[in-house]
Amino acid sequence: MIIAKNIHKSYGKLAVLKGVDLHIKKGEVVAIVGPSGAGKTTLLQIIGTLDKPQTDVDYKLNLNRKSLKGISDNLISKFRNQHIGFIFQFHQLLPEFTALENVCIPAFIAKKTKKETEKRAKELLDFLGLKNRYQHKPNELSGGEQQRVAVARALINNPAVILADEPSGNLDSVSAKNLHELFFKLRDEFNQTFVIVTHNEDLANMADRKLVMKDGLIV
Repeated sequence: MIIAKNIHKSYGKLAVLKGVDLHIKKGEVVAIVGPSGAGKTTLLQIIGTLDKPQTDVDYKLNLNRKSLKGISDNLISKFRNQHIGFIFQFHQLLPEFTALENVCIPAFIAKKTKKETEKRAKELLDFLGLKNRYQHKPNELSGGEQQRVAVARALINNPAVILADEPSGNLDSVSAKNLHELFFKLRDEFNQTFVIVTHNEDLANMADRKLVMKDGLIV
């Protein structure tokens, strides 16, 4: 599913990643933990093609059996839209759009039809317990509901992997627990793969594997 070898990243003289190796299988829920500044989010962004590793060292980055090394920005953007879903600490919903419209956006970018997109979006929102929230805008939803809309948006294009960066960091304890349980329900029902950067020890301990990062390496 994900194979990364010898991933380096520096910003100026600051070395953030120092040769990370990572192998994640289909259907795994993997948590990445470690202190702030260890390189967790940078690694997640590189896996998710939002950033690029250094090219002055030999490296490997494969996702869903495709090499992401050296391909054009246009192809990277298309691949990201089709194969990767993102969930962030702050839901990043567009405030002027309804829950249904927010969920549909990645599918419209992928040029899917309105009919098939809205059908799939409603199925996801129903599955996530938001059947009565289609036409609600983000400011009309609770924090937990907003994050579930973000989960539906991440799932709309049936991605190979979902990358989550502190997904429960902005939620109360009950909503966080519900979100964590949802991830495993999605894995069990759809064999969905998750890579989750988190400081939440409860979530990390629920994962199939917990990887610890320190000083730019997985230790």
